Amino acid sequence: MSTAAGPARQASRSWTVRIRERMVGVLPPEKLLPNGQPAYVASWIYVFGVLSLSSLVVIITSGCILALKGPQWWHLSSLGHFFNSVHLWGVEFFFFFMVIHLWGKFWMAAWRGGRARVWMTGAVTFVVAIPCALTGYVSQQNFDSQWISTQAKDAMNAAGIGAFFNLMNFGQMYSYHVLLLPVAVVLLVTAHVLLVRKHGVVPPFERERILAGAAALGGVAPAASAAQSLVDDSSSGQPAAGQ
Repeated sequence: MSTAAGPARQASRSWTVRIRERMVGVLPPEKLLPNGQPAYVASWIYVFGVLSLSSLVVIITSGCILALKGPQWWHLSSLGHFFNSVHLWGVEFFFFFMVIHLWGKFWMAAWRGGRARVWMTGAVTFVVAIPCALTGYVSQQNFDSQWISTQAKDAMNAAGIGAFFNLMNFGQMYSYHVLLLPVAVVLLVTAHVLLVRKHGVVPPFERERILAGAAALGGVAPAASAAQSLVDDSSSGQPAAGQ
């Protein structure tokens, strides 16, 4: 009896066990990888979160190829031109989808129901992605990058922060672009998605009004049943289509 209790107590003090139990308690598997999503996720406004994630995957994949091959390859090779264009258009689509996603969630008040951190991580991701794109533009090693870097350097000097960021230094900007800022964006996006899984996709206002009205009716079963049928909050087999 005492022999069996000793290893059990020792296992409970293990840091790996404590981390695993805490992670499962915060985000159970049925929330992390659900079988379906509520019916309202089928609305078009919820798709821009996934489109932003898809664009980010394209950006990272094409960016890794460009970083491995180097400037001479993406300037002189036809295949390099292709991947450079894919990377550029991935960035364009990423910002396009992310702006629509942020505005859509702003007008939906996506911070409702304890989702303030979900909204903040999404907004901070957008802010961090801007210098990530800027450092990419000034790392092209062509006339465009020279012109952009000089103009941005003048702007930073006027703002009083030019001593900290030398946009004319290719090595510094390239390090920011391929390492520091992408890691920050990926970590923020990962935190954003995990928070969405934890708190659930924000529902439309109509759903909350209908459920509040049904609750105000008390024990009237037909009215509650009708309100529930209008919102259909059960899993509908829709894929995870938004944050």
